[in-house]
This record gives sequence, C-alpha cells and structure tokens, in this order.
Amino acid sequence: MSSERDPLLTTPSRYHATVRDSEEAGEEKLGPLEISRLNRWAILVGIWLANFLSVRRTFSLMASISSEFNKSHQVSWLGTAYLLATCTFTPIYGRLCNVMGRRGANQTAVLFAALGTVACGLSPNMNILIAARFLGGIGGGGVFTTSAIITSDMFTLRSRGLAQSVAGVFTAIGMGLGGPLGGLISDRFGWRAAFMMQIPLFLLSFTLTGYSLRYVTPGKGKTSREVLSRIDYGGIITTLVWVCAILLFLSYRYNEQLPWDDARVISTLVVAIVFFLLFIVVELKLAVEPVLAPFLLKQKIPVLVGISNFLVAFCNFSIIYFFPMWFQTVMLSSASIAGMHLLPSSICMSIGSIVAGWSMHRTGKYRSINLTFGISPFIATMLIATMNENSSPARLWLSIIPLGFGNGVVLQTMLIALLAHIPQSAMAVGTGFGQLFRSVGQVGGVAISSAIFQSVLDRELRKRIHGPDANEIIRKIRQSAKLVVSLPPDLQRATRDSYDKALRIVFIMAMCSTLVAYIVRLPIPDKSLDEPEPAAPSPQAPKHPAQADIENTASFSTSPLDTPFDSDDEDRNERTPILRTMNSRPNLKRPRRLSGYESVDGGMDLENDVIGGTARRK
Repeated sequence: MSSERDPLLTTPSRYHATVRDSEEAGEEKLGPLEISRLNRWAILVGIWLANFLSVRRTFSLMASISSEFNKSHQVSWLGTAYLLATCTFTPIYGRLCNVMGRRGANQTAVLFAALGTVACGLSPNMNILIAARFLGGIGGGGVFTTSAIITSDMFTLRSRGLAQSVAGVFTAIGMGLGGPLGGLISDRFGWRAAFMMQIPLFLLSFTLTGYSLRYVTPGKGKTSREVLSRIDYGGIITTLVWVCAILLFLSYRYNEQLPWDDARVISTLVVAIVFFLLFIVVELKLAVEPVLAPFLLKQKIPVLVGISNFLVAFCNFSIIYFFPMWFQTVMLSSASIAGMHLLPSSICMSIGSIVAGWSMHRTGKYRSINLTFGISPFIATMLIATMNENSSPARLWLSIIPLGFGNGVVLQTMLIALLAHIPQSAMAVGTGFGQLFRSVGQVGGVAISSAIFQSVLDRELRKRIHGPDANEIIRKIRQSAKLVVSLPPDLQRATRDSYDKALRIVFIMAMCSTLVAYIVRLPIPDKSLDEPEPAAPSPQAPKHPAQADIENTASFSTSPLDTPFDSDDEDRNERTPILRTMNSRPNLKRPRRLSGYESVDGGMDLENDVIGGTARRK
C-alpha cells in the first residue's frame, strides 16, 4: 500500500506497481499545490498560530520576574538566551525539512517551543528560567523557517508573496501585542500564567499540522540512521560556542566594564575567534549537509539577501529593545506606556507585509516596491534619533511607523527574491540560509547595541555625577531604568541627559544599519514571478512520458487575479492526483498549478517510515 513516504513521481520500473497499489487502496496522493482549500487553511492556521506564539516578547514580564528572583542583573539574559538558541538552531530546520519532512520538522520546532514555554512557567529560579528560554528558542527559530518552507510548497512563486504576507501579519501581531498582553496577564494572574496560557494554543497548532500536513513531494525514503547522519552537529556546536562567547565578551567588557586585561574578557574573545574559524572549516570542509549551505555563498543574490536580512534585523532589534527605554528614562513614562510606543510599528509592519504580498501577486514584480518603501526605515530611524523632550506627541508616537511598514515590505520581497533566484529543490535550504543571517542580526542588534549603550551611558554618567558615592550611584542607575523617576531633581536631570545621549548613539547606529541595507539591495535585479522556477533535473533516469506532461505544465503560473486560497473553486481536473494524472495522461486544456517538481528520480529524499515528511536535494 502506498503512503506519503512513497515518491510522488516514480521511475518507470516502479511506476505501474505504485499506481496499482494506489488504485487498489482507493487513495489519492495530492501534491502541495493540489490539496483542498479546507486542508490548506488548516495547515496555514496551524503554522501561523505557532508564528504568533513564537514572537511574543518577555520584556513586559522582566520586572515581575526580577522582583521574584531578585536577579535584576541577569534578567537581560531572558531575551539573549532565546535569541542565542534561535541563531544557533534556525539554520538546521532548512535541512530538517528535507531529511525529516515538513511535518516532522515543523512539529519538532513547535514541540521545543511548547516545552520551553512550560519550563518557563514552572521555573524555580532564574538560571532554570534562562535555560528554559534557550529551550524555547530552539523551537522558536524553527517555527519561522518551517512555516516559510511549507507556505512556499503550497503556492506558486507569484502567490507566495501574498501568502507569506499574511503570515507576516501574525508575526507583527505577536510582536506588537505580545508584550502588552503578557503584561496584562502578569498583573492579573502572575507572570507564570503568561507562559502557561500559551500551551493550549501550541496544542492546537500541533494538532492542526499533524492532521492536515500530509501532502506528498518527490523523493526516496531513508532510514533513521541516514536521517540523523546528515545533521550538521559540528556546525551547530561551533555556532553555539562562538556566538555565546561573543555575547559573554560584550557583557564582560562593556556591560560590567571589566578591563581589557581581565582573564574573562581575553578568554571569551579568544574562544569566540577560535570557534568561529572552526565553524568555517566545518562548513566548508567537513559537514555532509552544512547549515551554512556553501553553494549559496557563491551566488550573488543569496549573499546580498543574507546581508540585507542581517542589517534589517540588526536595526529592528536595536529599536525594539531600546526605543521603549527612551520613553521610560528620558520622558519618564511608565513601563506600559513606553512599551505601547512599539505598537504603531507592529501594526504598520502587518500593513506593509500585506501591501508587498498583494503587489507581488498582482504585478509579478518585487524590485520596484522594495526600492520605493525600502528607504522608509532609514527615514524612521532618522526621526527617532533626533527626537527630544520637546518633540510633539504626534512625532513621538508616529515616527516609528515608517520603520514597521518599510521592513514589512522589505522582509517579504527579499524572501521572494531569494526563492526566485535559487532552484526549487534548494528552497528549504535557501530559506534556512536567509533565516541564519536574520537570526545573527537579531542577536547582534541586541548584544552590540547593549554593549555600546552601556559603554556610552557609563561615560556620560561619570561626566555628570561626582562625589564620594558616585560609583555606587552610577552602578544602580545603570542596573535599573526604573530608578530614574525616583531620583532627586538634580541627579535625575543628569541621568536623563546621560540616557538620552547613550540611546541616541544606538539609534544612529540603527539608522546607519538600515541605510547600508538599502544600498546592499540596490544591485538585486527584478525577476518576473511568472517565469518557471529554476530546477535541477536528475540525470539518473529517463523521464516517463507522463512525467513530461507534468513538467511541461510547470512553466505556467497563476494569473494576477488568482488568490492563493481558491483551490476549491477550481476545476477538479486541476487538482487531479498526480498518480492518476500520470496514469491517464489527460489532454490538459488549462494550465495546472504545479511548478518546480523534480524529475522521476529527483535527488530529493523523503523521511524514514517513522518520522514523516518531504525532500532534499543531493
């Protein structure tokens, strides 16, 4: 009996037996472009729900957590640990989608994210909580990568932008509402409830994908040993060590102001350099399936997209983590009001994602909208960097809007630009490649910005605060932004000016980052999304005549008036199961919505019989 692990397109020697088994069992084997609308929506709701949960921020919970554990000096690691795990493990999910399958990889990510959330809610101390955040980050990064890959499976290239833009709405909602919602739950039920209340939604996401994510793609089954042997353990370990060492170096040298000759500063810097070099050696020389995908480093467009992703993420996270602090320390706003200033950006990021997706779907182009709105984040950061206490309320609330809208456009168009310039068989690895640069940018945006901020803040405070107790006062001010509002007037004025100066440097750095990102994107050419996607046909076996019929239809794409959610309204012949199509060789009068399938022996491998999933390129 055939199952989802069987190759979708078989060699002539296996073809008749496979068709006979399928017909005897009365099964229909549907590809990702042929599944029903109901099935597609179930999959999308499942992966989008996981997206929403994975981007919820903990900054609104930090005060409550630090108060319970009395560990305010460690509270910043709650965000850093999550980002460290995301940066380290995100790239591997592109490979896992190929060796474990889409369903297996996605549910692995959701499982880790859910376990991390439960562990956070049950943590007895700060160290366990930090470890739990790291565990959640292992899954959080994978949720985004697998969601992007699954969405790309189910839609033609032209429609992917629109579908991905809707996913961007869920991401933006999670980023915008996660903090305020978490703070509201924390105030009413405690910070642990803010974590535990997410579990039913994780279960719903897991159930929806487990039941619905069962489409088939070409490939061959592999054993568990073969699956596990392809994972790039060396790349994971070396990435974890060098990124963690960099974070510790920045913390020791700039946050704690240790001298350069301190053993902790020197040792962490040396470890970071050594393991970064080891990572390069592993990826280029040793790894069977490297997470870095060296073949993409030789191509212009993936490299430019990766650099843009890094710089955009760097800018975004510099603003996300420090923009509310400016209102809290300079304007003396409450923590909740300060956090609400991020909400306009999140809302407009959703709008930007939808605008970009619809534009690409209608026009089949991405470059013009990218260049038009890609400069918006630079304008926003310039406005933010020049804000002061006398700025109008409209400017204080609205300056951040172009940042969210512009980056919503940029992130969607760059993903489609990347997918348009790589073979269909490299889609999963390419998506992970882009996410790697984005994850490193997120970590860098927090860690580097924090190091610069703390260094400048310490310098500015020492310029303005003098006396026998100056060192102790400065230490307390640097450790707690909440302390500013309770300081005596003269000391408060000096502290507000110091915070303003330090945060302005961070905003200027973010402004430079997004400007360089815009310049980097200028050479990326436009490519019609109506063109057939590049494929790498296998020379291993001759093509079956029926397969040629299918491949001939791959060059067609949806019209600009199609939407990515209309499959139930199409003629049934357009969704005929692939095996039945091969058996009957119908006279196709209208183009089928298939694109980029590999040849019969296509070098993509399915998962083993236990795990479940799809394909990779040899």
